[in-house]
Amino acid sequence: MDLFTFLTCPPNALDGDTAREFAAEWNVEFVEKGRRLATQGEPDPMEHIILDGRATSQISGPEGRGVCVSFNAGPCVVAPNVARTRNGTSLVSIEVVADALVAHMDSRALTELMLASEPIREWANGILQHELARKADREWCLAALGGADRLAWFRRDFPRHEGLFGHYLIASFLGITPVTLSRLRGAERDTAVD
Repeated sequence: MDLFTFLTCPPNALDGDTAREFAAEWNVEFVEKGRRLATQGEPDPMEHIILDGRATSQISGPEGRGVCVSFNAGPCVVAPNVARTRNGTSLVSIEVVADALVAHMDSRALTELMLASEPIREWANGILQHELARKADREWCLAALGGADRLAWFRRDFPRHEGLFGHYLIASFLGITPVTLSRLRGAERDTAVD
C-alpha cells in the first residue's frame, strides 16, 4: 500500500490534502528481511509505518533470551516512539521478518507537525491510544488466561498472524513454550477429527 492511501484509511483517516502534505514528510524505503529498524539499548529517534511486509518487536534479557512483544504486519504503524523508548534509547529491537516497504520520520519532526496541525495531532493521538489499548489487552491476556484461552484470544485479535509469523514468535508473545503451543494446536486437531 502506498503511504497516501494508508493515511486516508479508517480508523484515523486524514483528508486528502492533509494526507498528501503529511506523506511528503516521510521517507519511504525498501528494507530487507533480517534488518533492524531499532536495536534495544541504542538511540532510536524514529517513527515507522510498515506499508508492506512484516516486523516483530522483541525484548532481550541479560542472558540474551528474546521475548516477542509485538507483531507488525503491513500496512500498520509500529508502536510510537514514545511508547517504545526511554530517554531516546530503544527498549525493544524491531526486526524485519519479511521484506518490507517502510516509511520513516524523526519523532521530533512528527511532534512539530502535530503542534502545527490538528488533524495530524488527532491522527497521531489515535495511533497512540490504539497502541496503549493493545498493550493493555495483551497484559490482561497474560495475567488472566491459560494457554488455550491465550491462543483463542490471539486468533480473535490477530486473525491473520498465525499464518504470517513463526510459531516460536507466537508462543513467545503468548508467554508459553513452542512445545505448549504445538500441543494446544495438536489437541485442537484431535478434537476436530473426533
